[in-house]
Amino acid sequence: MLPYQIALTMIKDIGAVHAKNLIDYFGDAKSILLAQKNELAQVDGIGEIRAQSILSFNDYAAVEVEIEFIEKHKIQPIFIGSTAYPVRLLHCYDSPTLLYYKGTADLNAQRVISIVGSRKHTEYGKKITEQLIAALPNKNTLIVSGLALGIDAIAHKSAIENSLQTIGVLAHGLDTIYPSQHRNLAKEILQTGGLLTEFRKNTITDKYHFPKRNRIVAGMADATIVIETEIKGGSMITANLAADYHREVFALPGKITDTKSTGCLHLIQQNKAIVFSGIEHFIETMQWDDAPINNTKEKPCSIVLTTTENCIIKLLEMHETLSIDALIEQSNKSGSSISEALLHLEFQNIITALPGKYYELY
Repeated sequence: MLPYQIALTMIKDIGAVHAKNLIDYFGDAKSILLAQKNELAQVDGIGEIRAQSILSFNDYAAVEVEIEFIEKHKIQPIFIGSTAYPVRLLHCYDSPTLLYYKGTADLNAQRVISIVGSRKHTEYGKKITEQLIAALPNKNTLIVSGLALGIDAIAHKSAIENSLQTIGVLAHGLDTIYPSQHRNLAKEILQTGGLLTEFRKNTITDKYHFPKRNRIVAGMADATIVIETEIKGGSMITANLAADYHREVFALPGKITDTKSTGCLHLIQQNKAIVFSGIEHFIETMQWDDAPINNTKEKPCSIVLTTTENCIIKLLEMHETLSIDALIEQSNKSGSSISEALLHLEFQNIITALPGKYYELY
């Protein structure tokens, strides 16, 4: 079954949302790859062009190369819906189709916390991150971050020092480590934690991969804590995704004159984040002081979309690819509202921007 699962992720124009629809319809990857064109075209968002892409796929040589790499390096492929798949991610609209995991940490630990923040942190941000992690219960608690410079690295190192499991989520394949300065840290993480990615080997580190990485960081946690961030950046993307996934978001307040606190203050002002005022309040808010977390009772998360965003999705399902001008004309919406909706949908990995200001579903 693994060859078909890998193949599904390699098909042009079939992203996570399309793959999820196909799996819901056919049940497994093999059935999708062996289906007839008319059957494939009936699935929501697929149509004849994507159905033909599925039928045309024949690069099983590349699939075999990937399998050899997986076996050589003892990597665990985790297909969506399998028992090892992170259950919190499973409920997200854009769940990764296939994850590659190397490590021993429990991806479905009782308590999962994502900690993100600025690459150029202050001493205050470093101190709070270390104090926070040191105060967490180390039994059945998993710390997730993105292995980036700054707060991410501090979170991983503090977790290791305090005997907590930690997962580094990568924006590339498991054949490399970015940034390269963190190769030794990655080795340390593998001793008691793990590295996780949806990208295959030889995947070039690309700026468009980081938002995809960030959705995993946000989606597999019960809560995301933002330590320090400016108004723009990866931490803000992660925080907004976590809010869209109906997860708790906490932000560390700082001085209004400190640029590294502007993002946190904005999240608090927009009621997207709770003020992080200390570990006691955090544990009380998460209700982790008395009863264990039961993942099976977790509310499924779905991204809340506006009327304009839903209209765009329906138009792209009908026409597969449309320009921004065509979307404005066919939706009878203003250009500004369409532009804003397109930006939000792109951040959620629901649509993909193409050259010439054309768009398609991811």
